[in-house]
Amino acid sequence: MQMTTSSDQRCSMEYYMQKTYYKTASLISNSCKAIALLAGQSTEVAMLAFEYGKNLVCTFLEGLAYQLIDDVLDFTGTSASLGKGSLSDIRHGIVTAPILFAMEEFPQLRAVVDQGFENPSNVDIALEYLGKSRGIQRTRELATNHANLAAAAVDALPETDDEEVRKSRRALLDLTQRVITRNK
Repeated sequence: MQMTTSSDQRCSMEYYMQKTYYKTASLISNSCKAIALLAGQSTEVAMLAFEYGKNLVCTFLEGLAYQLIDDVLDFTGTSASLGKGSLSDIRHGIVTAPILFAMEEFPQLRAVVDQGFENPSNVDIALEYLGKSRGIQRTRELATNHANLAAAAVDALPETDDEEVRKSRRALLDLTQRVITRNK
């Protein structure tokens, strides 16, 4: 999906979010759901586990919040902190949330995206528009929204007196904050 898209799909936030979900979040969200069902939990608890996995996952797998922050870091991080080349996605022609949000503010950026990023000057132009836009900020806000949805799923789980379960829930909630505040 990521590598074989039409111009309209590449420039669609809805398509981007769907692709991001299918990339790995679908595997993790369904795995979280399966674990709950195999543990004998109710369908409601299983769906909460699914929502947690879909919206957050963990730092080495790509849930929606994690992937959105990864997209921000591709523009704001350094090669050493990312473990990959800075601007890696855009240089490979992959349009991510920060650029999609920048295009909403600056529709003329669409023409640059349609031309592609093989030409380094197009990368520079896109970065200029991104710098003038709220693309990075809006991507962080969207990631925070997904992290909050993951936290809400944990908060909606049935009450328990089991201290180990409560400790695990606190760890899941802590993870929601770590994903959105990470810098690597």
